[in-house]
Amino acid sequence: MEQSRNPTWSGGLLFARYAYPPNQLGYCGPADHRALLEYGSTGDADEGLRQLAKGFAGAWPYLRMIAESTGIGDPLDYRVVEAYWVGNPLLDRVPRGDFGNSMRERFHPRAGFGWTSLQENIPALAVPHHSFHVFGVYPWVGLLGSDRGETPLYVLDRCRIRWGEVTELTGEAAVVKSRPLSWEHGVLGLGEPRVETARWATDGYGFAHDLAVGDHVSLHWDWVCDKLTDVQLNALRSYTARQLSITNGQKSSSGVAVALR
Repeated sequence: MEQSRNPTWSGGLLFARYAYPPNQLGYCGPADHRALLEYGSTGDADEGLRQLAKGFAGAWPYLRMIAESTGIGDPLDYRVVEAYWVGNPLLDRVPRGDFGNSMRERFHPRAGFGWTSLQENIPALAVPHHSFHVFGVYPWVGLLGSDRGETPLYVLDRCRIRWGEVTELTGEAAVVKSRPLSWEHGVLGLGEPRVETARWATDGYGFAHDLAVGDHVSLHWDWVCDKLTDVQLNALRSYTARQLSITNGQKSSSGVAVALR
């Protein structure tokens, strides 16, 4: 990934790039998506960005847990932020006890009797990657195949961090070939590649200014978040596949409807 102009804040800027798409849609975090867009685009950051990050009740506790469990002092350290959104070896260094305790503290009071269901979604191979939050905490997996039609699959696909290859650039949009989430015979997987259009900028503000056809990028909702190195691409694929395997193998993958605003 490209380096920010302020190396001290490189992790914070990376956070802004991945947090902006759902925040702009009003799904999570504080109501200041324009600030996230500007932070992630310009490379200029300050303590205001940290305060915004702390307002993400879903992501911030994971960042704090990863940092504390691996001896890193700052939840917005680049390695920590990369681990949560994309994936890297830090995830496998988080002790099982720390993971379980953190989840219990966060969700037991709100989940109540549903805590048992959520607890089942933290098997031995699970790690605090964003895909765990999407497939193990959100309730949408349990709604697959229900009378809600294609909505659960669509939300899961948009909410996960996915990857793709840029095939065309038009203005502030990119055509990207990627594999969408699939749901066949009760199994979550990845379908055949298809093209989709995603924004990489709006009004001159964007997160991947030097895009070229052939680049591999990460996507969150309808935005290109960043260019991926080969190592990052392989990590994102691997941790996503691990979580899908876990989710498919669980007796109950209904999740728990917990408000995370």
